[in-house]
Amino acid sequence: MKNSFKSNLVLLMTAVIWGGGLVAQKAGAVLQPFTYNGIRMFIGGLALIPVIYLLKVAGKDKSAGSSREVKRDEKEDKKNLLIGGICCGCFLCLATSLQQFGFYFETSAGKTGFITSLYIVIVPLLGLFLGKHVRTLIWVSILLGAFGFYLLTMAGKREGFRLSTGELYILLCVVAFSVHILAVDCFSPKCDGIRLSCVQFLTSGVIGIACMLIFETPVLSDILDCWLPILYCGVISTGVGYTGQVLGQKDTEPAVASLILSLEAVFSVIFGVLILKEHLTIIEGIGCAVIFAAVVIAQIPSQNKSI
Repeated sequence: MKNSFKSNLVLLMTAVIWGGGLVAQKAGAVLQPFTYNGIRMFIGGLALIPVIYLLKVAGKDKSAGSSREVKRDEKEDKKNLLIGGICCGCFLCLATSLQQFGFYFETSAGKTGFITSLYIVIVPLLGLFLGKHVRTLIWVSILLGAFGFYLLTMAGKREGFRLSTGELYILLCVVAFSVHILAVDCFSPKCDGIRLSCVQFLTSGVIGIACMLIFETPVLSDILDCWLPILYCGVISTGVGYTGQVLGQKDTEPAVASLILSLEAVFSVIFGVLILKEHLTIIEGIGCAVIFAAVVIAQIPSQNKSI
């Protein structure tokens, strides 16, 4: 019970950190999307290197088996790590770039947090294409999520059923994040999770920086002016946040862990109001509540193997 409480507290702090990360991304939207995203992703990958080293030192006495078996396993692990890291990194780059474009086109941090959380609902839906069944509660959460998304983005607008440019990018990023999660689900059992995360961040960063040099005109003074949002997302949100997730999930049930981490959306609204002076209308607030309810329902455990 004591270990569970500590783990839940760590996960809660992780959700707070990630919620602040969305605010930092919004603050960094003064930079062009590939510029901000490429640099912060690359820094995020570098931030995980000392974490990997420390965990390796801490577990160095736990190796077992013959040297030949260890070498064979290490070779296979490195292969899976490289292929999986590059694959996941490409999807991650696409997802986070779309999200940053959403910020660039003036979507608030609070809205972004709740819209992005819909990936928890969309992932099972995409699982249909992999031959997996979707349980009834997921269909309920999908309908609730769609209704909440309508309230958050469209209700009360004079133009009616019309997404803003930023909201469209965020919606596309949710689909990309969902595909990324399926890719991580495929590769994570085959290699170390933190190493996989490190490789995917570095891959995403390299692709982002390459796109920056090709499609954008980065200005060094502007990048230096955004040093705090970049470092927060790169070091705190990525390095500290991901490590907190790994440590926190150690003694917490997956459903409970997912629910606590989904509070990232709530904290993104709170920090958006406190730091960026954002505000939500009553209808938009109801939309956030409906989306959060959809996310909670989607995480209720099932008794069978359906999604």
